[in-house]
Amino acid sequence: MTNPSTPRSALRGWLSPVIHLSNNWLSLIGVVLVTTSAILWLFLLPSTVSHKVDNPYFGIAAFLILPGVFLFGLAIIPIGIYIRFRGERRRGSYPTDFPPLNFRNVDFRRLVLFIGVTSFVNIIIAGHATYTAVEYMDSVAFCGKTCHTVMAPEYAAYQNSPHSRVECVDCHIGPGASWFVKSKLSGAWQVFAVTFNTYERPIPTPVKNLRPARDTCEACHWPQKYGGDKLRIVEKFADDEANTMSKTVLLMRIGGGARGPGIHGTHLGPGIVIRYGHTDEARQDIPWVEYTDSNGKSTVYRAESAKPDSQQVAVREMDCMDCHNRPTHVFDLPERAVDHGMSDGLIPRDLPFLKKTGVELLKKNYATREEAAKAIPAALEAFFRERYPEVYRQRRQDIVRSAGGLLDIYNRNVFPQMKVTWGVYPNNIGHTDFPGCFRCHDDAHTSAGGRKVSQDCNSCHQLLAMEEPAPEILTQLGLAPNGGQQ
Repeated sequence: MTNPSTPRSALRGWLSPVIHLSNNWLSLIGVVLVTTSAILWLFLLPSTVSHKVDNPYFGIAAFLILPGVFLFGLAIIPIGIYIRFRGERRRGSYPTDFPPLNFRNVDFRRLVLFIGVTSFVNIIIAGHATYTAVEYMDSVAFCGKTCHTVMAPEYAAYQNSPHSRVECVDCHIGPGASWFVKSKLSGAWQVFAVTFNTYERPIPTPVKNLRPARDTCEACHWPQKYGGDKLRIVEKFADDEANTMSKTVLLMRIGGGARGPGIHGTHLGPGIVIRYGHTDEARQDIPWVEYTDSNGKSTVYRAESAKPDSQQVAVREMDCMDCHNRPTHVFDLPERAVDHGMSDGLIPRDLPFLKKTGVELLKKNYATREEAAKAIPAALEAFFRERYPEVYRQRRQDIVRSAGGLLDIYNRNVFPQMKVTWGVYPNNIGHTDFPGCFRCHDDAHTSAGGRKVSQDCNSCHQLLAMEEPAPEILTQLGLAPNGGQQ
């Protein structure tokens, strides 16, 4: 007949030495790591199991950090036990018998108390730390300053963009752990490059492994939604003494949906697929375009210089990012930036030759931003002091404000340390500052049947006024200031 106490005795005989030997600083650290990671993982478990993770940085905690901490803690517990065992055997202090496993056992009591206290503290800390840590990693400050300091140009552009209230991770990663892991794996080389200061200057674009726009951009915008026609007024200031202003008025045919093709409907309407080849990383040189219409008919348009069998052509399926390639991180050219500043009232428009002089100062080569901060205000003041002394005496504050506006423009667009200067990052929307639309719509991409990718202006917009000082169309629409007197 088997003694019923034998299994319990065997367990006690195995467990008692483990509990005794576990009371060492290394094993106790392991216990803390195991309990902490386990409790934090339990806090994240509901989100990871439900697959409704809205915050992508839950992935780093749930799938990368916590398992690593847990396994590391498990590994050092037996190491601590082994070190104490060897020490006691060497000193001859290893017990030949162990007390029962109850609270009169000092080692048992200490271990249970230690685990209980650490678990209680971890539960309190986990609720706060898990939330605040993930929130911080999800913040713009983390992406723009703490994590990606080399992205100072993009961070500066982001702060002055239409998406400046959208978190970086919403577009660059999006929800769910899968794309978080993909983005971090693809960025492993960048981490190495930043650590050893071997990264490229300027940072090349576009991002090669960016999540498709349909998973990010189209959460708020989608090309099938009818956008109608949008009125756009572009103010431009001349290089003359009066900084003469003119206005261009465009009716943009956004389109989309089932109410007319327009820009969105033509390029991304239902059933329409556009593929193209590009020979450069920036996707500016496009030798051929394949257009598949809503009926499934495909037509290939080739540029005159395209080589049909070129092995250097990369193929891409068009999405929002091929035109809206800089929806947030927009870098202006100096002329355009000064026009915006004068139009918005940030730079006085009635100081003589301010447009011409301001652009010239912005285009100069400054070794550092500190040098530009000194040189631009000093040069602008010197210009008015020498050329227009009366204006300098009467409007000193306006000159100082203008210098500050020019310096703000410079600091948003030029970063000498990163070799980011005017025109480094092309913007594909439009065709005035960069090729943009004309990469394909150049009347030079021709199909085998002789059809061309049209450059007809009216396909995308109707030109209502072109660089006119007082466009009549604005008066007719009631948009002219001062009751129609412009």
